[in-house]
Amino acid sequence: MNRYPLWKYLVIGAALLIGLLYTLPNFFPEVPAVQVSSSKATVKIDSGLLVQVESALAAAKIPYRGAALDATGIKVRLSDTDTQIKARDALQATLGDNYIVALNLLSASPQWLTAIGALPMYLGLDLRGGVHFLLQVDMKAALEKAADRYTTDIRSLLREKKVQYSGVGREGNNVVIRFREDAERTRSRLEIEKAFPDLVLRDTDAAGGDLRLAATLKPEAQKRIQDGAVQQNITILRNRVNELGVAEPIIQQQGADRVVVQLPGVQDTARAKDILGRTASLEIRMVNEEPGAIEQALAGQVPFGSDLFTERSGSPVLVKRQVVLTGDRINDAQPGFDQRNNEAAVHVNLDGTGARIFKEVTRENVGKRMAIVLVEKGKAEVITAPVIREEIGGGRVQISGRMTTREANDIALLMRAGALAAPMEIAEERTVGPSLGKENIDKGFNSVTYGFIVLSLFICAYYVLMGLISTIALTVNLLLLVSLLSMLQATLTLPGIAAIALTLGMAIDANVLINERIREELRWGATPHAAIQAGYERAWGTILDSNVTTLIAGIALFIFGSGPVRGFAVVHCLGIMTSMFSAVFVSRGMVNLIYGGRKKLEKISIGQIWRPAATTPATPGTPAGK
Repeated sequence: MNRYPLWKYLVIGAALLIGLLYTLPNFFPEVPAVQVSSSKATVKIDSGLLVQVESALAAAKIPYRGAALDATGIKVRLSDTDTQIKARDALQATLGDNYIVALNLLSASPQWLTAIGALPMYLGLDLRGGVHFLLQVDMKAALEKAADRYTTDIRSLLREKKVQYSGVGREGNNVVIRFREDAERTRSRLEIEKAFPDLVLRDTDAAGGDLRLAATLKPEAQKRIQDGAVQQNITILRNRVNELGVAEPIIQQQGADRVVVQLPGVQDTARAKDILGRTASLEIRMVNEEPGAIEQALAGQVPFGSDLFTERSGSPVLVKRQVVLTGDRINDAQPGFDQRNNEAAVHVNLDGTGARIFKEVTRENVGKRMAIVLVEKGKAEVITAPVIREEIGGGRVQISGRMTTREANDIALLMRAGALAAPMEIAEERTVGPSLGKENIDKGFNSVTYGFIVLSLFICAYYVLMGLISTIALTVNLLLLVSLLSMLQATLTLPGIAAIALTLGMAIDANVLINERIREELRWGATPHAAIQAGYERAWGTILDSNVTTLIAGIALFIFGSGPVRGFAVVHCLGIMTSMFSAVFVSRGMVNLIYGGRKKLEKISIGQIWRPAATTPATPGTPAGK
């Protein structure tokens, strides 16, 4: 007799129950929804806001299918896309600029499933539709921005140490300091080497006795800055996506200087492109107010070290190329209003270093104009160029200048999400429509379904009842795999569906090994009970070896691959583990449940068993079998 311990049946039952519960949400369709999240760190999302949202929808006479509060904000389910857009407009008008109201798609699964954490799998861009961007990072600009920062920092250091110098400026990626005395240059070298170990210093005396000291980044520091620029841009893009309220985004590095951004399920693609595609960074520069400089620039001869821009009012302004302060020093930025002019403005908070630099600049330039420059896609625009009336301390700055409320909100979003370490250009843009995503889902689902049916028919025809048991184990394997992907909130793509189909083939292979081993034991005269026990025990070693080697290959794909390859590897590795459990553990439990209780088991329904042909003992000089 073959007996299976009770605890093993309990484990199988628990696995089936959990697998069923966490697979169920994937069978419910997605419905249009709006997601309300906070645009400010100080504004909280709570039950009071939920009541306000429901009241706003009721006042606008917009029907909805339910509203819920979770960790990411308030989500309201709606019946169709037209109602979804109406709800977004109504809520945005009611809640104001303190909240972001974004379009989304949510599962229609019951609340009790959501309450236990049973959520559907995330669908990738190729299945759900959405937007794909490939962004190119400007590595040269990253080094130039680093040189600008060092220019400002070196100037502040020399002032702090009271080193006398005649000027500090940037020439290419080098910072050049000019001196009148060699002793001061020596002092400067010692202080800079102590404060900035990433710089290489060398004397570059010019003709006419001009003493100069050039500072250049070390090669390893340049490499670190370029790598850091890509990582910082990725972090900033994630912040911008969070501001948009997009769920399950894919943002990852591709190669040395490219970033892939995929936003599955995004319906407002124009808004996503506007925010992600904008590579705005803030710069504060001084206006060149030397006599005759602006006239010379308007005549076509822009003075060296200056740029000619146009204010939003249309007036020309000549701005010094030297950057006093960059957006890297911004802690927070919020849209608001200028109380004096009653126009849209952006209120900016600077960090400690930024506040100190800004205080020094405003103290030393009272009565002069300061330009707030927004650099976007390589083009600079002067938002405003106010006159510095007094020293400004505390790190709080207001930016205003003929901007709309929407522009103020977008500029604040870009600043709050962080200043890009280097500009980025959209190298590739692709939009996948929901209809194409649905077509991909149908094709992927059909491929898995047809593959499963063909495998089941073959295995049942070849192994009869044992084939049916193998088919049930295969169903359990698929159930557990989908539930695991749902529990992990993995993103399913077309390569992931291919991995599921491959998993089914590998899982049935384990059952074939077990059934053939049982046949072999019966063929050589073992009793049915002994054949079942020996079949599972002796096939286990082969199944383990084959699956471990395949698992190693899957782990290698996950470690060294990227994008769709990693998605394939995740599903593949999970499928190996579920197939080992279902093919050995679950099928053995069913076999023991059917045959284990019979004391006298004469036959197993496992198809045709071909026994070896009988042979007669060979006599001397006569071939065996004759």
